[in-house]
Amino acid sequence: MEKKPSKQSSPRPSFGKVLQKSSLSFAAMAPLLLGVIGLVGLFQVLVTPTMLASMFRDNPFIDTLIGTLAGAAASGNPVVSYLLGGELLSQGISLYAVTAFILSWVTLGFTQLPAEVEVFGGRFTLYRNILAFVFTILIAILTTITVQVLS
Repeated sequence: MEKKPSKQSSPRPSFGKVLQKSSLSFAAMAPLLLGVIGLVGLFQVLVTPTMLASMFRDNPFIDTLIGTLAGAAASGNPVVSYLLGGELLSQGISLYAVTAFILSWVTLGFTQLPAEVEVFGGRFTLYRNILAFVFTILIAILTTITVQVLS
C-alpha cells in the first residue's frame, strides 16, 4: 500500500513578522503620503470658492467638464466639498458644475496620483481615473436632469 503525501499548508507567519513587514511598508510610503496630504492642504487653502466660481460659463456641458477638472485638481475631504458646493450654488453656479465638482473632488484626485501609482500600479491607476472621470460627468448630468424632473 502506498502512502499519499499529506497536504500541509505553509506555516502562517507570526503576528510580529506581519506587523514588522507592514510597518516597514508604511514607513517606506510615509514621505509620499505626507507629500500628498501637504498638496491637498495647499489646494484647500489657495483655491477659494470665488476663484472656482469665476471659471464657469453657464453652459451645462462645459460647466460639467470644468467642475470635474476643478474638483479633481482641488481634491480633499468629502465634508469640505459639500460646504464648498453650497457656496458655489449660492454664487449662481449651475447644479451640473457643482455636482461634477463634488463627485470628482471625492473620486478623482490629481494630487494623489503619485501615491496611487506607487501603491496600486500605473495601469490600475490609469484605468480607475479614466473610468472615474467618464462616470463623474455622466452621473453629474443624470443627477441634475433627475433633480430637474422631480422639481
